[in-house]
Amino acid sequence: MKNLCKRKALLLVILMVVVIFPSCRKKTDRELILEMMSDIGKFVEDKDINKIMPLISEDYSDFQNRGKMETMDMLRSYFRQFRGIVFNVLSSHIDELSPEEASIQTDVSLSSGGVKILRKLVRVSPDNYRITMKLRKRNGQWYIRYAEWEYISLEELFPESLAILKKILKTD
Repeated sequence: MKNLCKRKALLLVILMVVVIFPSCRKKTDRELILEMMSDIGKFVEDKDINKIMPLISEDYSDFQNRGKMETMDMLRSYFRQFRGIVFNVLSSHIDELSPEEASIQTDVSLSSGGVKILRKLVRVSPDNYRITMKLRKRNGQWYIRYAEWEYISLEELFPESLAILKKILKTD
């Protein structure tokens, strides 16, 4: 009986180490970048400009030469104009990654207005965009220093993005 208790106790300790240890490890840069992309999606849906702007580098510019302040104005205008924003990060490809810089392409689906479930029921396909960003790491934090985006068709989505979009639009 004592051996059984000892084995159970040992098994419990091993299980605790297996469960707790991964959560204690430091996240990789790849994980941090992908997490940031997911967070941006949530912040856009919440129209939370105060959580988006700190992720943008002071020397930021986009493909239309907007700086950080002009981008903030653009986002505020967009958030005022559209209700019920749904921003799904579909898939991200990290093209380059060094200790201080990264470049990433992310497919997103974007829709607004109406109730989310209604759009799903009538299978309204959202607009799809590919966002390309250059990131810079400072003091352990990744910041967006350049961004461009373009509308893409369903055929242009990354294959895994299309699979995710199909799951999003599935109604059963």
